[in-house]
Amino acid sequence: MGGYPAGACRKRLSARGQIDSAVTYEKRIESNEVLRVLTDGLKALGFVVEEGKTKLGKLPRPVFFGDEGTYLRTYEIDTFEPTHGIALEVEAGRATMGNAIYRDLIQASLMLDARFLVLAVPIEYPYLSKGKQMKEASYAKTYSVVEAIYGSPRLALPFEGLLLVGY
Repeated sequence: MGGYPAGACRKRLSARGQIDSAVTYEKRIESNEVLRVLTDGLKALGFVVEEGKTKLGKLPRPVFFGDEGTYLRTYEIDTFEPTHGIALEVEAGRATMGNAIYRDLIQASLMLDARFLVLAVPIEYPYLSKGKQMKEASYAKTYSVVEAIYGSPRLALPFEGLLLVGY
């Protein structure tokens, strides 16, 4: 893991059992819970992590500047690693069902110093529809979107790399 502390890698790997959407859970796991499970490992790797949903806990990244360096526009990100410019967004049910991946792609594209984007989405997201248990194939649908964007010359994203993570 090139320069990252070995302990951080072990913490990250040990989190898998807590967030693996392929495992049957009595209660589906939401994005905030996934982020909470990953926080210690991410911090050990040098990431700054959103601390909550209140204004003080949010992690704004500058996008557009005004006079004397003031921010006219910022977007919030779940976590950011400033040395390498890695923006990481964790999504759950809204990933594809609420089109959050599109918002994440555009907003991260505009963030200052975001050189790499990591999108973390569940492999499958369970939900109820008219009393029937259903599953949204979030990872496969997100992969299809990313593949279409990178396979077409019509839209060029500014990232040096994009990593799609299924949990």
